[in-house]
Amino acid sequence: MDRIYRRDWTPGQSLGLLALRLVVGAAFIVHGWPKIQNPLHWMGDKVSPILQLCSALAEFGGGVALILGFLTPIAAAALTINMAVALLMVHLPQHQPFVGKAPGGSFELPLVYFVVMIALLATGAGAYSLDAMVFGRRTARIPQPAYGSRLQRTSDIRV
Repeated sequence: MDRIYRRDWTPGQSLGLLALRLVVGAAFIVHGWPKIQNPLHWMGDKVSPILQLCSALAEFGGGVALILGFLTPIAAAALTINMAVALLMVHLPQHQPFVGKAPGGSFELPLVYFVVMIALLATGAGAYSLDAMVFGRRTARIPQPAYGSRLQRTSDIRV
């Protein structure tokens, strides 16, 4: 993951990413908790048990991963797919409004989660994460010219 993201987050950016990960991760854990209790049948028999299991694991496990900031690109990708399926298979076919006050829901929250996951895919977890601790920047090495190359001596460098 060291090659995926830049590692020059400012402390403010990292704090913002941490706050985002904590709140959204906690929300996914709360949404995923009842699903993980019955992971193969929380939607009944109308959807494949394997897909129900994938969704339950994405929400609950992805929420835990977001809070820890561990394997964030994998968790964010799984949750992006999960929210895309929720939007395309549930919310939009029911013609729910973007923001609705009436019973029946809206597609505002799954769309917000979808966009937040895309943002985390684009930025990474930030410096205050296990990703940064485990996969953080290694010490930079200055490339040396190969033995026998023309630039062995500094006097050979032309300015």
